[in-house]
Formats: sequence, structure tokens, C-alpha cells
Amino acid sequence: METPILRIETPQSFHRSVAQASELLRAGEIVAVPTETVYGLAANALNSAAVRKIYEAKGRPAYNPIIVHVASLSMARQHVRAWPEIADILAAKFWPGPLTLVLPKSDSVPSVVTAGGETVGIRWPLHPFMQELIRECAFPIAAPSANLANQLSPTTGDHVFQSLGGRIPLIVDAGPSSIGLESTVLDLTSIPLRVLRPGMISAEQISDAIGLKVVAAGRESAILKSPGMLRKHYSPRARLIISAWASDAELEKIARGSGTPLSRIHILAHERIPHSNPYGRVAVIPHDPEAYARALYAELHRSDQLNAALILVEAPPPESHWDAIRDRLRRASGNG
Repeated sequence: METPILRIETPQSFHRSVAQASELLRAGEIVAVPTETVYGLAANALNSAAVRKIYEAKGRPAYNPIIVHVASLSMARQHVRAWPEIADILAAKFWPGPLTLVLPKSDSVPSVVTAGGETVGIRWPLHPFMQELIRECAFPIAAPSANLANQLSPTTGDHVFQSLGGRIPLIVDAGPSSIGLESTVLDLTSIPLRVLRPGMISAEQISDAIGLKVVAAGRESAILKSPGMLRKHYSPRARLIISAWASDAELEKIARGSGTPLSRIHILAHERIPHSNPYGRVAVIPHDPEAYARALYAELHRSDQLNAALILVEAPPPESHWDAIRDRLRRASGNG
């Protein structure tokens, strides 16, 4: 299969891309699309056969549910059995944006979307292309990240092509994702409320908005309520180790102790930047969680493209606003 890339560069190309993508989605096909978090692999969320194509293209396990994207509160309410007052408060504060709410699903949502579960994750994305695409289609869109299962999430159309080129009929490229990490997922069906997947909207922000305690997810049941909960996920091909070092000498000791040739080791630093550089590559990511999130996946993709064998990542700070970044790095290392 040939996979063309439609690049959005003008208002005209925006509207052409919406028209072509919506035509494919209405026909039961899948399309890679931009969102503010990461690029998604989209299908009509109400069409079981179309959603199965997402699983097939990604090699995604059937037990891993998919988030449903909407473009209005009325569309969100239409596809859940219950819409509590707390959902209105959260939607008013954080939607459109990178927050997914887990609620009891309505009968309109096929079980293939929810991996057989009785809940569904719903999100109203901020990206103008996704908003217009959903309005044009007039149905909700199921869209996990547009990459092979468990591999690095894509934040550009080119990342999508490297992973799924030849497996899907279209990629819409609107440039780099503005947030760069997957959405926060909040379970509204549990007491206390649980963050199933941390994102750039923090548990503290959610707690402040609703005046209730929000906790991190504990051990999940056999049926997952959210994507992003597998132990190994969001992973580069290279082995990834999270570490800390106080000096160049300490970093080099860690690197040599890995048994990997220094020329095949890439360093991702944000504070302790090495002055000497015997490594294959040293990348500096800003010491700011929002900027770090935007850069992280692109840097890991670049290390894979340059055939790194090992990526040594400087451990992020312990503060809560770095929770999502720590989560992604742990899962990328296989220690999620």
C-alpha cells in the first residue's frame, strides 16, 4: 500500500486535508492525523470493522483500549451512560485539551474500542484539524497513537511514516505536536478519582479544579480502562536507561559500565550536561517540563534513526509537574 502524506501549509491545504481524511473515515478506513498531544491513527469510533483496522495496522493487543475523540460536550454525553456534574466542571476547565475522562460507555460505543470493558475514555482535542475533522465526519473518532504497538509515539508526520508507511492509506501532517506527550487519563468511575495515565495536566491541577483528592492508579484489573498502562510502552529500539550523574567522570563510568561502545551511546541531558563528549551524540533538552515534553519523543526518534544502541537519560526532577515525563521514561525503559 502506498501511503501519501498531505502536508498542511495553507488554509486551502487544511480544508483539502479535512475533506480527504473525512472521506476515508466515512468509508471505514483509517487515517493518521495530527493532535496537540501526539499523532493519532483515526477511525470511526462507532464502526467496529474500522476500529479493528487500527489494531491490525498497529499490531495492537486487543486488551488495550482506545480513546474516543469528540468535538462537543453534546457528542461526549451521547456516548456515555452517565455524565456526572464533576465531568462538567472538568470539561469547562480543561476541554478542549489534553485530558481524557473515563466514564461508563453507552451502547453506541463498540466493545472493540473499550477492549471489552464497560467504560470508555473520552477526550475533546484542542488541535484545530481534529476539531474540524470530527465536525465534518459528524461521528466520534477513535485514535490511539499512530505507531506500531509499544514503540515511540509520533510527534510529526514523518515519525508516522517511519512506523506505519505502507500500512495505512493516508497521513495528514500539520507539523510537530504542540504538547508532545499523550493526554492525562482520569477515571471518574472510581472513588477516589484516579489518574490512570499522567499527562501535562497534573493531578494537582485536577484536584484544585474539583476540590477533591485525586490519586495515582494502583494495580489494574484484567480489563484495562486506559491505554498507556503497560509496563513497557512508548519505547525506542535502543535500550534506555534513566540515570543521574554529578560529573563527566561519573557519567563516563556509568556509560562504560553498560558494556556498550561509547560511540553507540546517546546522552539526553537537561541539567548535568557533559563537557567532554566521547559519545555518539549528546542532546540537551530544556529544563522545563512543557518544553521537555515537546522535545522528548523527537529526541528518542532521532537516536533510533542514528542507530544508537543505548540512550542514557538524565533522571528528571522529583516534582509532581514532571510526573508524566517520569512515567514515559520508565515505560520506555521497560520499568513502568
